[in-house]
Amino acid sequence: MTPEAAEEMAARGFASIVEGHRPQIFRFLLASLRDVDLAETLTQECFLKAHRNWKHFRGDSSAMTWLMRIAINLQKDYWRNRRVQFWRHTLAHAVELDEAGEWLPNGERNAEQQMLAREQVAQVWKAVKHLSERQRTVFLLRYVEERELSEIAQATGLSEGTVKAHLSRALGRVRAELRGTL
Repeated sequence: MTPEAAEEMAARGFASIVEGHRPQIFRFLLASLRDVDLAETLTQECFLKAHRNWKHFRGDSSAMTWLMRIAINLQKDYWRNRRVQFWRHTLAHAVELDEAGEWLPNGERNAEQQMLAREQVAQVWKAVKHLSERQRTVFLLRYVEERELSEIAQATGLSEGTVKAHLSRALGRVRAELRGTL
């Protein structure tokens, strides 16, 4: 096989990785940042970094875990560089609740049930904004992206036990706030 043919084959392989995992990366960043333009920009940056480093990907983890780690680091870098708290920015550039409702499976049949679901989503987002950065990241990876604990541990660089602890604290805090006990 010629070097050009091998390079073309690798490019097609990476294109299939992008096609298969782009929605999850974008959804995670959108859920984390709640800013469509910023999520799109960081999603593109994630895949640009991945493409630049594709030849160094060893396969120690799944491509999705590797990409999620890049996305998490980009998110952290964004907030660190701006020295702005995550949720202050979110409030100024928040995704509309109607848009957030579109991400959820829609089993509701009538307008009243849809309105109640939107209100519940708003309450959860309000509770999530009070979580620490790590708790928020673990919570979103588990419940928005539906990642396994081992995948979250790999993506965040935390031990699985630490992930469980952050997730437990996050759940406790969200539940307490939803009950109005905080």
